[in-house]
Formats: sequence, structure tokens, C-alpha cells
Amino acid sequence: MIQAADLPDTIPVFPLPGALLLPRARLPLHVFEPRYLQMLEDALKTPQRLIGMIQTCALPGKPDALHAIGCAGRVTQFSETEDGRYLITLTGISRYRILNEVEGFAPYRRCTVSWDGFDRDLGQEESDPGFDRARFLDLLGRFLSARQLQTDWETLKQAEQELLINSLSMLLDFNPEDKQALLEAPSLETRRETLVTLIEFSMRGGSNEETLQ
Repeated sequence: MIQAADLPDTIPVFPLPGALLLPRARLPLHVFEPRYLQMLEDALKTPQRLIGMIQTCALPGKPDALHAIGCAGRVTQFSETEDGRYLITLTGISRYRILNEVEGFAPYRRCTVSWDGFDRDLGQEESDPGFDRARFLDLLGRFLSARQLQTDWETLKQAEQELLINSLSMLLDFNPEDKQALLEAPSLETRRETLVTLIEFSMRGGSNEETLQ
């Protein structure tokens, strides 16, 4: 397990709008662009094997600006295809805050980062004392039904709170700004409340009717 003291000051970052990684969760990625193949190769040479996922945000004059907070993942699985692409899995380690972008000769982006304020990411699995699984799954069922989507309900009924909330935060089709809000939630309870709000707004077009917290 990676400890706080093992986290490097500079990491490669992978800007990918809509792709959310959370601590202790797993994100599968398909790597094929030459610059990101180089990033993967370089990351695999380091002890931590970290890649920082990050959302982009359009700013005046900077269409490829980065959000301040991302989440770093350790490459825990990878396999190469016959044509040189890679299928990898990142396991979320900790969120980070970008201090500045590093100029250099690497074809991919690198940032100096701070890990301060995200101590709980390296700790034990979180719980949500206000979580009402039955009401939450009822809301989720209506949301998925409206989109003609199916899921494995038995697995959802038995999943640990953190796994359930974080997996849905990563998998459900919200816009990048909504994904960023889920990432920045300070606790699992806050993330669940944010997720519920996003599901409700999506279902009823943003009206202020009944809310489920």
C-alpha cells in the first residue's frame, strides 16, 4: 500500500473529460495515443506507477486548462494488444491539487502537485451514516428505467456503501463539471448527496420538486 511519504511531488497527468477516478476505485482505460503510450511507459518505470487523472475546463484563452483537483491512480493491470495499444486499470490512490504545470520535453503533461487535505483517501474505506439503501436504489431504479438501462440489482443490494456510491459516480453519464463536483466532495456522505441531486435533476430537468437526501 502506498503511504503519504511515498507520493511524489510531480506526476504525469491524463486529461480526459468525463472520466472520473476516485480513491480505492478502479478505472479501465484504453491507451493508444503515442504521447500517452509514452506516459504509460514512463510511469511503469517508477516505484509508484502513478498517473493523475484530471478534468479539463475551458477558460478564456486557455481551452485546454486543467481543473485544480484530480485523482491519481496506480497502474495495477495492463495488457498490450497486437497493434501496440494498451488496456490498463488504474486503482485510485489519492486526490491531489495542482500547484503548477511543469514545462519540459515530455510529450505529455506533467504537474507539480500537493496531496495536502486528502488524508482520508489513503485511509480505510469510508462509510455514510445517513445512507438509506432502499430509498437510494428506488431512485436509481427509476433513473435507469427512464433511460432503458439495466443493472445487476443483487450486486447493488450487497455492495459496500463506498463501492456502490463511488462506482455509480464514475459510471453514470454526467457532464464533466458534474463529475468534478463528485470528485471534490469532501466525504462519502457529501458525494452521495451530490449524486442524488444530479440524478434527480437529470430525471426532472432541474425543477425543485421532491428531493431525496
